[in-house]
Amino acid sequence: MAGLTTADLSHLRRCVELAREALEAGDEPFGSVLVDPDGTVLHEDRNRTADGDQTRHPELELARWAAVHVDADVRPRCTVYTSGEHCPMCAAGHAWVGLGRIVYAVSTAQLTAWRSGWGLAPGPVAPLPITAVAPGLPVAGPAEELVDELRELHHRQATR
Repeated sequence: MAGLTTADLSHLRRCVELAREALEAGDEPFGSVLVDPDGTVLHEDRNRTADGDQTRHPELELARWAAVHVDADVRPRCTVYTSGEHCPMCAAGHAWVGLGRIVYAVSTAQLTAWRSGWGLAPGPVAPLPITAVAPGLPVAGPAEELVDELRELHHRQATR
């Protein structure tokens, strides 16, 4: 997508690495990175839902972490990079905490289409784009350079 910088792609590649780590640990392949306004990585996480708690998405974990560790006046200038577009739960958490820009590697629409094509049932939450849940957030993505790699990770997870 136009508008993604070299730094954006670098952070998104780390998100893909975290997604791979999540898959290897038995979780769904999602990873996210929180970056401050100067480009410093503040925190990162991966999906941790294998224990049955489906709210342990990395995007929501980063929002929770930021609420405690990042000053409220800095949060709007931070960026969350993530392997997959925020689900409605994570988009709401992101907005409520007051974080800024979101950059994702694959969209909800892409993931939904893949899952449908693989014959998987839809998830329990409507597959809404971030802007439908938090319309004021600046959003960028997908990153076409990373789509094939993420599709393969999600396919591996789907065929377990």
